[in-house]
Amino acid sequence: MTGPSYDAIVLAGGTSRRMGGADKTALTLAGRPVLDYVLDAVAGAGRVVVVGPPRPTVRTVEWRREQPPGGGPAAAIAAALPAVTADVVVVVAGDLPLLSADAVAQLVASVGADVDGAVGVDANGRPQWLCGAWRAAALRAAGLGPGASLRDTVGRLSWTGVVLPVDAAADCDTPDDVRRLTATLATRSARA
Repeated sequence: MTGPSYDAIVLAGGTSRRMGGADKTALTLAGRPVLDYVLDAVAGAGRVVVVGPPRPTVRTVEWRREQPPGGGPAAAIAAALPAVTADVVVVVAGDLPLLSADAVAQLVASVGADVDGAVGVDANGRPQWLCGAWRAAALRAAGLGPGASLRDTVGRLSWTGVVLPVDAAADCDTPDDVRRLTATLATRSARA
């Protein structure tokens, strides 16, 4: 039997400007913190590294902090990469409460021998850079770090777009997003 085929980096250190500076990953939606939903989606990872200020979570994770704190996604990924040991690493934002383990598995399975990564895309093919799976070696060589643009660095890598289930990469950026996602999660809970 083989072990997990990927590690995961969850970015949870943003400034949440559109939410008035509130920690989006700590918001409670349908009775649970947003970050816990994301951690459930990457529960199959061999190692989960969360970049941001430590806080209580439903799962055991390794905490890292980007330099400078709030330095952006490229700096956050660079801070987490030394803790990654798997060949493939899932990189997701910590505010994607509808992300599922099936969507994560689809991303990981799409990292073939001919590409550096697989990125969730919408129906129009627009990439969600904070919802993807990458070869760890390619990320290490991409030039990630403070001041780097995530889109410019990973966008230069070879990647394939993966159309994920509806709302799998829906993030909590605004109060309207929070209301919509809370309603979606409550409906899903009622069906279960």
